[in-house]
Amino acid sequence: MSVFNGQRLPAEIFKIDTERMRKGWYSDAYFLNIVKILETLSEEDYVFAGKSDLQDFQEDKLAQVKNGDIVVEMQFFTRRKPYSLVAGVDEALTILKECTGYFDDLGDFVNMYHTLEIEVVEDGTFVKYDGNPMGVEPVLKVRGIYRYFALLETPILGALSEASRVATNVFNVLKAAKGKDILFFPARFVHYKMQALHGYAYSLAVQGYNEKYGKTSNTFVSTDDQGDWWGGKAGGTIAHASIAAFLGDTAETMMQFSRIMPVEVPRIALVDYHNDCLGDTLGVMKRMFNKYCSLLKEGKKEEAQKYQLFGVRPDTSGNMRDVSIPPLGDKKLDCGVNPRLIWALRNAINDAFKQWDIPFEAIQAAKEWCHAVRIVVTGGFNAKKITMFEELGVPVDIYGVGSSLLENSDETNNDYTSDIVRVKLDEIWVEVHKVGRGPCDNPNLERIQ
Repeated sequence: MSVFNGQRLPAEIFKIDTERMRKGWYSDAYFLNIVKILETLSEEDYVFAGKSDLQDFQEDKLAQVKNGDIVVEMQFFTRRKPYSLVAGVDEALTILKECTGYFDDLGDFVNMYHTLEIEVVEDGTFVKYDGNPMGVEPVLKVRGIYRYFALLETPILGALSEASRVATNVFNVLKAAKGKDILFFPARFVHYKMQALHGYAYSLAVQGYNEKYGKTSNTFVSTDDQGDWWGGKAGGTIAHASIAAFLGDTAETMMQFSRIMPVEVPRIALVDYHNDCLGDTLGVMKRMFNKYCSLLKEGKKEEAQKYQLFGVRPDTSGNMRDVSIPPLGDKKLDCGVNPRLIWALRNAINDAFKQWDIPFEAIQAAKEWCHAVRIVVTGGFNAKKITMFEELGVPVDIYGVGSSLLENSDETNNDYTSDIVRVKLDEIWVEVHKVGRGPCDNPNLERIQ
């Protein structure tokens, strides 16, 4: 359930392999070991025969504890500073709902989800962390017989970690971009089966950013699967391969794209094919504007809109210096998509109409047509680079960001952990946990069962 719409994602959308998950196929092997031990002890009616950490608990009470059926409280949390945007909760709950239980003597699975007590936050919630492991904000608490859900720790942590990391990364990029639209372009850098999860995390981040800062950033995904969980639709224009198919003619590529594709598909020209962003941009603009004008003269206003250039996209490789940029001898200043290139491109776009052979009465319309062309930048962008562009006032309209949104480094690590922090003994909840951990609270937790 997302904080933005109050609706739980349907279980079937996750395509969970319940048969194998119930058997521990996706679980770290030591969880299978502990489940086997606890199930055996339960069958043997074993009672605790060791020396407990609970020095204040009566020994006769400890001797009655049936470890095979031990009831625990487990909390799931992340420790990314200073905050995380939580995602993956609905999938974690579906895993619990479908796979909590045990196999009986006939090999049939007995679902015991109904015996659990569960508190959880909603997708899209923020949790804070200041570095104090005793002050974490759990996103999920589960209470029940441990052996029923012990196998599920690994897949639950994975679902939460992956989705929350991407959501938080996207949120931070949106902050850096100050609300400018972010095109979600990491599909080619990850296994295709991850696209739906990542796209959902992206959508949560955009909604979270808009709500927190009162913005209206739009969502743009590049594959249909990225929008599958939330109703998003893929969009795109041309690739370098498209230009190659037209023998390197960027302008002709865009002319045929504009002629054939529906008008609602934005016309964004990829302009770095020849490492001459200004030259290719001006070539595309001139041909598209000429066609635009000729159609208007013929009274074909709707068709003319197909030749309205939405934007241009420089995607210059980080080891290349665009021919329009005089070298300064510093790769950071010369190469890739850099501020100098974008300023030069903006000026060239705005002044393009001055070089066209058009009648005086068409000059204002041509000027407006040019000034409406946006600049969409891609190629090596992350929160740090975007922050630099924004601080310098570089005239970027839209950022396309790829692999950095998937980054898992010391700065972006969103790994989740789970701990047993309490056990239920003689109907009393007693703290039991490793040193340095303990039961924590989160005001956003809601009891759902």
